[in-house]
Amino acid sequence: MTAGGLVLVGGGVFFILTGAIGLIRFPDFYTRMHAAGKCDTLGSLLVLTGLAWYGGFVLASVKLLIVALFIFVTSPTATHAVARAAKRNDLAWWTREDSR
Repeated sequence: MTAGGLVLVGGGVFFILTGAIGLIRFPDFYTRMHAAGKCDTLGSLLVLTGLAWYGGFVLASVKLLIVALFIFVTSPTATHAVARAAKRNDLAWWTREDSR
């Protein structure tokens, strides 16, 4: 794998693992949604871009970049819609008193 592709894929794996740790460690639904939305979007974009870089300019790389663009648009939109639905259904926020 070329150095640029390796850096992008490695960065993507780092962000995906960070998001997974955030899903486990954060205390409530909203903070977990933040970890999932931000880290998974950036991680998947970096991994797909790194794979496209590794493949060179071929049809498969163009398809990978189209998938990356689709994820870039839909993942934050879906995260926002789920968080908004939770807020409309009065899902409680985490407070410091909850941890005592």
